[in-house]
Amino acid sequence: MRAAERSRRTRETTVEVDLALDGSGRVEVSTGLPFFDHMVSQLGRHGGLDLTVSARGDLDVDAHHTVEDVGIVLGEALAAALGDKAGVRRFASMAVPLDEALVEAALDLSGRPYLHYDVKVAPDAVPLGSPAFEPQLAEEFWRALTTSAAITLHISLRSGRNTHHILEASFKAVARSLRDAVRVEGADVPSTKGRL
Repeated sequence: MRAAERSRRTRETTVEVDLALDGSGRVEVSTGLPFFDHMVSQLGRHGGLDLTVSARGDLDVDAHHTVEDVGIVLGEALAAALGDKAGVRRFASMAVPLDEALVEAALDLSGRPYLHYDVKVAPDAVPLGSPAFEPQLAEEFWRALTTSAAITLHISLRSGRNTHHILEASFKAVARSLRDAVRVEGADVPSTKGRL
């Protein structure tokens, strides 16, 4: 079973992640940020992952540390669970609608961290949930995850107005792309270099 547990403890946060790539979508997420919990749950559920995330952070200061550190630890767990990536499909993309919103995600389990994030929300977009999740924190989460997982990820908004719909479509698009990319199709590492 391709699975990993990772944790991170700093003066700002304590984060624990348990991840199984070949799961059934069983998810338990608790970060102190209900909207963020909802988004990370989408990643697990639609990614077909068994995922447990527990985070405690200095939410009295800001949500940034918690969101970023969850991304770091989740990325580390993903990299560990993938191992040498032998047999994985590697590339995947998906466009996901949610009412008026349409978001496209494309990823490569490349071993090269890169994030292209073209998801514009209205400058006066209201924070979501309580405690508040600022919409721009989604980009910080994806940047942290792509860096620590060493993957290439492009997320692009094709249409949308409702901030909740836009962010949820983005998490679902990445989830479905990840589900496809980690699927085992053969035995060899899918690279002319012989490693990813």
